[in-house]
Amino acid sequence: MNFPQITMQSTFAKIGINTQNAQLTIEQPPAELSIEQPPAEMVVEKTPSRLTIDQLRARADVDLKSAQQRIAETAQEGHLDVQKGIARRVQEGEQLMQIENSGNPIAQQANQHKIISEHEFGLGWIPSWGSVNINYDPGRLDINWKINKPIINSQSYRPIINYYPGKVDIQMKQYPSLNIDIGL
Repeated sequence: MNFPQITMQSTFAKIGINTQNAQLTIEQPPAELSIEQPPAEMVVEKTPSRLTIDQLRARADVDLKSAQQRIAETAQEGHLDVQKGIARRVQEGEQLMQIENSGNPIAQQANQHKIISEHEFGLGWIPSWGSVNINYDPGRLDINWKINKPIINSQSYRPIINYYPGKVDIQMKQYPSLNIDIGL
């Protein structure tokens, strides 16, 4: 005996998914940096030192006098000697005028004018203490600095960002089906 049969044949649905990944690119351009250091400036102001030594009095003490000083001293001594000579001659003349009073003025005057004279000796080579005047001005040295700050220039850039969104494509690869077959 044959029984009726029902055959069912089904096909499942199939979905096809295609994905395209998202893309993100980030590019960072390097920053530009420039640094410049101007040199420091130095200004030096100098007042020179000064040393003065005055040794005229010390040279005069050891008889090393200048020509001008010797001439002045000799002229002064000559003037004094002339005055002394005039005074001595006046006095001797008065003594001779009074020859009748008493004494022997001619012998006395001859004795006073004898040729041999006494000389004094001593050390003349050592100048007196404090005869050299020394003055010293140390001068001055001023140093001024002008320090220049560095010049820094920087230029930064924004990052370059590229974004490509992803895609998802969904399609039906296979549609569902159901076949029913009734057979005897």
